[in-house]
Amino acid sequence: MNVLDPLLHPIVARCDADGRLIQADPRFLDLVEHAGGAIGGDVALPEVAALVRLARRLGIAIARAIVVADGDDDLELSVRAEPDADGVTLVIGGWQARPSWRPTDERGSFRAVEADWLWESDAALRLTHVTPDAGARYGFDAAAILGQPLVKLFALAEDDEGAFPILGAVAAQMRFDSQEAELRGTGRRVILSAEPRIDARGRFAGFAGGVTMLDPPPVDVAEPVTQSEPSAPFAAGFGEQLDKSLRRPLERIIANANSMSAGVDGPIAERYSGYADDIASAGRHLLGLVDDLVDLEAVERTDFEVDAEPLDLADVARRAAGLLAVRASEGEVRIDRPAADETQPATGDFRRSLQILVNLIGNAVRYSPRGGSVWVRITQDEGHACVIVADQGKGIAAADQAMIFEKFGRVDPTEPGGSGLGLYISRRLARAMGGDITVDSAPGAGARFVFTLPVGH
Repeated sequence: MNVLDPLLHPIVARCDADGRLIQADPRFLDLVEHAGGAIGGDVALPEVAALVRLARRLGIAIARAIVVADGDDDLELSVRAEPDADGVTLVIGGWQARPSWRPTDERGSFRAVEADWLWESDAALRLTHVTPDAGARYGFDAAAILGQPLVKLFALAEDDEGAFPILGAVAAQMRFDSQEAELRGTGRRVILSAEPRIDARGRFAGFAGGVTMLDPPPVDVAEPVTQSEPSAPFAAGFGEQLDKSLRRPLERIIANANSMSAGVDGPIAERYSGYADDIASAGRHLLGLVDDLVDLEAVERTDFEVDAEPLDLADVARRAAGLLAVRASEGEVRIDRPAADETQPATGDFRRSLQILVNLIGNAVRYSPRGGSVWVRITQDEGHACVIVADQGKGIAAADQAMIFEKFGRVDPTEPGGSGLGLYISRRLARAMGGDITVDSAPGAGARFVFTLPVGH
């Protein structure tokens, strides 16, 4: 059997919203037909079908190495399931023949590790799998935690050198073995170990790992432990350590990928230029996540404060619109910003106000249709200076308007977007400055966000 290079020859298939196979490259279709499936029917490969269902349920892309039977051979595949509004796209690589393998209760190379239970995450460190009975054994809701950030389940701790092993592993896309943590809501200490998942295009796709319990479980855990008050999402100093460990490596990755794509050191094949663009884009996404997590740790500290200084809110709005001009042009979206002679005195922190407006205008650009417009207007109301950011997007239902301001809150996780932290952080910043952010929207009518600060003199 030929071994295909997963980077050069990915195989693509497509399932509809009900998990039926509606499109497949010949090689994958041949494998499905050997298992008794067909176009228009079930995938017929249980491991792949389970991955399709999980990706649909969580609304996030999931990459996993799986083993399937093909006649007398076993095939090791690298499968990435990418959900959208209409179904799931499968990108399949690897196709390594291997000796016949008998499945165990758990999958992945961590089968051989003496871990108490297993976990997996996607590239954004959201949990995609935990051992099914781990929740009942150790006191948490295993079903509810799926799709949540890793730090929602584990409070990470520094090692003896003041570092977080998982952060270096993310930057280098390598295995880690000694990340200490606390299992939230239980007080039990654990050790996390994991190795990276790499998808069919050679991209980092998350971790597959194990959990070793350092504290013994109680004799009987009848119900998952719940917390009456949410604990801090990170150990003290997590944001600073995250920034130190990841920012410079990610910036180097992005710069090198951009140089490759631009052919700075000489021309390269078009397909490799595309791969370099993908690497740079993934690097920028991870860098944005670092920024969000650093800000999240800052705004949730009990001693968090912002400066109060005179500023011109109209000038801040024009600057934010200018920073997003290139992105808007690429999406064929027009930003109608305040006039050059317009002013609006306010009191707040200039840098944080700019951050808020970049987030609000950036969201408006992202969700606007091609050829659409984003309006940025200045006004004053009852002692508050206001910036109104309005778009022509699909709008937000009344039932979802509170959720978008929650941590990791996204109306449709299958849509392109950030971490789900931007609006949560922005509102916390606005309120810390004596202002607020509100939204007025309806499905099909676009969205109108209002950012307020105390009026200046």
